[in-house]
Amino acid sequence: QLQASGGGLVQAGGSLRLSCAVAGSNFRVINMGWYRQAPGHQREWVAGIVGGSRTTYADSYADSVKGRFTISRDNAKDTVYLQMNSLKPEDTAVYYCNTHPARWGWGQGTQVTVSS
Repeated sequence: QLQASGGGLVQAGGSLRLSCAVAGSNFRVINMGWYRQAPGHQREWVAGIVGGSRTTYADSYADSVKGRFTISRDNAKDTVYLQMNSLKPEDTAVYYCNTHPARWGWGQGTQVTVSS
């Protein structure tokens, strides 16, 4: 089960931190990702982070968010995060977490709205 939270309304240039709690899985070994879907658009991948027993985790980003967004994970809390800085109106979307690549059903997303 995937439960994303932390969305809201923010002005352009602002920041938000999204969280996604993952229930009922061996979270620590799973590669996780964040995705988003804007009105009238297909869902797109935003960021990914590898799993496993390590001290650092390789991450990757879509070009549109590179340098502004940071994905991280806390295996003790079975939670993946997305820190979003320098937000732009085009970042407005419903944000979801899933495995990377996406293999699970889509859980509840969280709405992010960036005003200009």
